Formats: sequence, structure tokens, C-alpha cells
Amino acid sequence: MLRIAIPNKGTLSQPASQMLRDAGYRQRTDPKDLLCRDEANNVEFFYLRPRDIATYVGSGDLDLGITGRDLLVDSGVPATEMLDLDFGGATFRWAAPAGSLTTADEIGGRRIATAYPGVVERYLAEHELKADVVRLDGAVENAVRLGVADLIADVVETGATLRQAGLVTIGEPLLRSSAILIGPAGGTEAAGVAQLTRRLQGVLVARSYVMLAYDVRADLLDSAGALTPGIESPTVSPLHREGWVAVQAMVPRKDVHRVMDELYELGARAILVTDIANCRL
Repeated sequence: MLRIAIPNKGTLSQPASQMLRDAGYRQRTDPKDLLCRDEANNVEFFYLRPRDIATYVGSGDLDLGITGRDLLVDSGVPATEMLDLDFGGATFRWAAPAGSLTTADEIGGRRIATAYPGVVERYLAEHELKADVVRLDGAVENAVRLGVADLIADVVETGATLRQAGLVTIGEPLLRSSAILIGPAGGTEAAGVAQLTRRLQGVLVARSYVMLAYDVRADLLDSAGALTPGIESPTVSPLHREGWVAVQAMVPRKDVHRVMDELYELGARAILVTDIANCRL
């Protein structure tokens, strides 16, 4: 039976469970449950603290896990990123008092406060920099004001909290995180991993695309097809109305309104958009 770790709480918990439901896997109905067996798919889901998931997967005690890239990097355990799940995005940046630093190259020799020492230490190692990493358990914005550090490394969203603490961001992000599917580094892939990965990829594609259907004159088909090329090619069927065809094609969700406008201006009619629940390409 495939054994998978899922965040028990936090910002990744609900989206992870919903994505697995969309992929056809049973999930817990009571948030207090720490185990859910999906007999139909031969899978066991373990609901764990997000920071512990990489440790369980890296040790080989569990076959797969869903966690944040930041938590995987911070753990330092031998686990491998298998698939970016495209939710739970977070950006880690340096921040220091205005005017004290101008680039990330200047952090060498400084005191850096962070709740993610593993993330910072990896960055320092990759850039051959040495600094004193001060580990704090969250809420690091006041570390500079209180004299504990010279700068901080933390998740930055709007930057409002940093400004309140008199800090500004420096240079490029040191890490862009999101929810990821992870597995043990090396070793033999467990049965069911390939199927689960395909299903999750199908959910990702379905969330990114819609199915667009429309009618258009046959002599305009090439121009319409250029707007809706689909994944491989559009599906074209003749209509009872002479000289017209029906077209179906997958279109990126973010582009659908522009494409609909352009098709209408071209002469297409009966333009319909349908959500895709899942797919295999």
C-alpha cells in the first residue's frame, strides 16, 4: 500500500487534500483524523506536521509527501522534489534597515535572523558566503531593532510588516517556494507512484486550461485554428449548416477571454467555455 504524508494543518493542508480529491483519492472527513485509508486506490494518507513530512519521506518510512519547498530545503534531509503542485506560493527575501545594505553580496560576515536556518545556510553555501545565522521561532522582523541581527531572511508578501519594522528588501529572492510532491532520494519507486503523479499532473493541466467550443465558417478555419491550436490540434466536425464547422480545443484559462473576443471578431459564433475536471494528455 502506498503511504503518503499530507500536511495536518496550515496553509497547505486544505489545498493539498482538495487536489488529491480532484485526482480521485479519498480524503479524511474529520480534521481530527490523522490517518485515512483509500482502499480503492491502495493508498494510506498520514496527516502530519508540515515540518515533519520531509523527515518521514527522506528516511524512507513514507513513500511520498506533500510539503513546501521551503520546508524541504530547511530540513536538509535526502528527499527529492518530484512535482510542483502550483499552490501555497511564498517568496523568501533578505531585509535590512534602509541604507545599511544594497546587495545580497554584502551579507557576508553579518548576523542573519531567520526562522528557516536551513534555507539561509544553503544559500550561503551556494554563494560561498560566511555569516552568523541566528535561529528564531518566527516573527523575526524585530530582530534588527532589538540588536540580535544585522538583517533578516523571511517570507515577504506585501512588505507592510517589514516597513513597520523599518526594514527594506535587498536584492533578488533567496528562494521561491510552493507546495511540492516529494519522494525519497534514490531507491526503487513504490507501486502506485507513477499513477498518482499522472493524476496530479492531470489536475494541474485541468486547472490551467478550459475547453473552448465554437462554430465558424470553413473558410475561416485556418485563422481560427491559429487562435485555438489546442494541445495537439483542435477537433473539427462538419455542421449541418453548409460551409460551417464546429471546433473544440483546449485553451489556457488565463487567455480565454481574449481568445473569445478575437474569435467573435473573426466571425465565430456559439462560443462556449467548459471547465475541465481532469485529463490525461
